[in-house]
Amino acid sequence: MTAFEEMGVMPEIGKAVEEMDWSLPTDVQAEAIPMILGGGDVLMAAETGSGKTGAFCLPILQIVHETLITQREGKSTKAPKGKSGGSSSKWKMNMFDRGDAMAIDPDGVLCQARDPQGWHGTRSNKSVAGQGRYYYEATVTDEGLCRVGWSTDRATLDLGTCKFGYGFGGTGKKSNGKQFDSYGEPFGMNDTIGCFLDLDRGEIRWSKNGIDLGKGYDLPKHILQDQFFAAVVLKNAEMQFNFGDKPFKYPPQAGYTALCKAASTCVVESRILAASAVNAKPAPNAPQAIIIEPSRELAEQTLTQLQKFKKHVKNPEVRELLIIGGVSAKEQVDCLERGVDIVCGTPGRLEDLISTGKLALHQIRFFVLDECDGLLSQGYGDLINRLHQQIPKVTNDGKRLQMIVCSATLHSFDVKKMAERLMHFPTWIDLKGADAVPETVHHVVCMVDPKKDTRWKTMQTYIQTDGVHAKDRINTESNSPETLSEAVKILKGEYCIRALEEHKMDKALIFCRTKLDCDNLEVYLNQMGVGKYSCVCLHGDRKPAERKANLQKFKDGKVRFLICTDVAARGIDVRGLPYVINVTLPDEKQNYIHRIGRVGRAERMGLAVSLVSSVKEKVWYHSNCSNRGRGCYNTRLTDEGGCCIWYNEPQLKNDVEEHLDITIDHVEPDLKVPINEFDGKVVYGQRKKASGSAYHGHVQFLAPTVAELAQLEKRAQSSFIDMKFKKKFATR
Repeated sequence: MTAFEEMGVMPEIGKAVEEMDWSLPTDVQAEAIPMILGGGDVLMAAETGSGKTGAFCLPILQIVHETLITQREGKSTKAPKGKSGGSSSKWKMNMFDRGDAMAIDPDGVLCQARDPQGWHGTRSNKSVAGQGRYYYEATVTDEGLCRVGWSTDRATLDLGTCKFGYGFGGTGKKSNGKQFDSYGEPFGMNDTIGCFLDLDRGEIRWSKNGIDLGKGYDLPKHILQDQFFAAVVLKNAEMQFNFGDKPFKYPPQAGYTALCKAASTCVVESRILAASAVNAKPAPNAPQAIIIEPSRELAEQTLTQLQKFKKHVKNPEVRELLIIGGVSAKEQVDCLERGVDIVCGTPGRLEDLISTGKLALHQIRFFVLDECDGLLSQGYGDLINRLHQQIPKVTNDGKRLQMIVCSATLHSFDVKKMAERLMHFPTWIDLKGADAVPETVHHVVCMVDPKKDTRWKTMQTYIQTDGVHAKDRINTESNSPETLSEAVKILKGEYCIRALEEHKMDKALIFCRTKLDCDNLEVYLNQMGVGKYSCVCLHGDRKPAERKANLQKFKDGKVRFLICTDVAARGIDVRGLPYVINVTLPDEKQNYIHRIGRVGRAERMGLAVSLVSSVKEKVWYHSNCSNRGRGCYNTRLTDEGGCCIWYNEPQLKNDVEEHLDITIDHVEPDLKVPINEFDGKVVYGQRKKASGSAYHGHVQFLAPTVAELAQLEKRAQSSFIDMKFKKKFATR
């Protein structure tokens, strides 16, 4: 039995993992996998490359596969003792007699349907027949459309649309046999509806918050011979039921009995029990798991891992789908119509398909937010809240929705607040702790000062900048803020070349702040030498096929440099990367760690160089731009209705240092990086050497001090023994 199998992972998945030469689980997997398999919410943080993707993909794949087997064989999950099912001693809603999007909590008293497109109903696990007057209450606990009342075992689950069901809806209409008539008044959030059944007189009536709304229906004699169930139908709504086990909010008038106190001679168990129920065929466009990633590359990377893990998981096969922007939506919709089980995608396209009803959420049992801090910093907090509201909190087989959140750090305020709001007593797995720079990463800052380095005055003609100063008067003899800002843009291109040359960089990630900056630097490097600085770009304006191809070219060594925005800073795994250059510091201080964390992995040494302007730089900032920067030439500042701001890199550097509680080493404009004497000779991209001449010299330097400490320790112990014996003889 493998280590993964001991944790509960099925042998077929374990075999696939072994074939990937991944025989042992990482720490984060060892903690997360059993928790997820056990049904718990999980928050996890660990270094990139620590196995977080496997930690959630493996158990999700297994549980989805087991659910598909159950559905294929026409079986329902067995009801635990005392839980949902017709044979329970308690009155509750019957999880085996419900629509495919109707969720019922394990106690059987909270019903929820999150499908905004259709109605879904359920009935109680018991019924009353023959005689008596009965009552129960239903309270609206979330906004949506509700219809509640009574139905016989011959009625459809869509209450009020056949002649055997009688409902009262939130619009203030009663219904039977698709006949909707005005009755009482509308009801909504927090309103409590009392449902009355009088088998002695053959009447049905309702109340709202204790106010009797009058007789609703006279029951025909042939209907009175049937059994009557408590029934409800919901559309993107939620109701809480009370059959009398707890005190009623509005006790009924004399003569009416709570359903739970009905005489046993009048109670009939539902014929739809756990042993005989057949699950409704799930909707093909309603997956069981949705994994949201902040970038296309991460979504593709996660989907690839799922495909590798499921290699031996057959009969039935788990169907996965990648949903990202920039590719044909029709192909994705066609796949949804054929049926999917796990969806992995980016927020924009997911939101489009969900809002148009092409992708349904009512069967989701796993809601995964990968790189959650990145999603929140990109402004997707409201989208996450909306999606969470639309997903049922209880799955079709009575299990609670599981939410899994992966984050670079669990110390992020935004992530903590989101977890408190949306997650259910999550297990925190924090193997990363507060942000810190690994010992294998050597990171330095080079200040770019256009007042001291004036070579920019002769370089303007062949370096393309971002155009924010197109309408400004730039004068090489002036030290105006606009002139110095343009000068910095010119110098940074030259400093980037200097860093490549000084350290003979044969492979590096180069981060720029904007997509336009990436494009301009790509052109500049190619101009400086055909093939000498072979490079490609990775950012949101490049087509998905090009982005995928460019990343692969860089991984395969077909080009030396990958120029990218922060889209590549999170989760993208490029093995053996020795160098990173930050042409501009990131807007978010946390992204500094993500960027420089691309090097120094697998105990290999890495160098990260950041070029920091000593003066404020005017840059594009399209936060309020209707076109999100596409074709925008509004170079005014944002407080003047434009799309530019002044960027203060010295302050950003201070923020990073304060966040990490360090002082970043500075280097001169020649970009020469001194080697720490204790490290010895460092070769970036290779493992850190444990010994060497410098290390040997360090030991020799410490040797006299260590010898002196040893002598002091010997004296201290001798003195203690002498004192002990003197005390012993003194007491005789």
